[in-house]
Amino acid sequence: MPIFARAHYTSEITNFIEEMKEKKPTLEAEQRAGRALLWDKHLDAGLQEEFSEGRVAQQPYVYQTQAK
Repeated sequence: MPIFARAHYTSEITNFIEEMKEKKPTLEAEQRAGRALLWDKHLDAGLQEEFSEGRVAQQPYVYQTQAK
């Protein structure tokens, strides 16, 4: 019997996630709303450019005091 003809296998993790989704159908929408709070943001290109222009070059060894 070929390996692909066997019964379909689902892991314990997959079963757990599917069970959670059945118990709480709003879970996925809540996750998307939580992600939108922190990650799904549009960045202002002009502000990002100002940030990059304002960077100070780091010295090769950061813990060494500057020689006079």
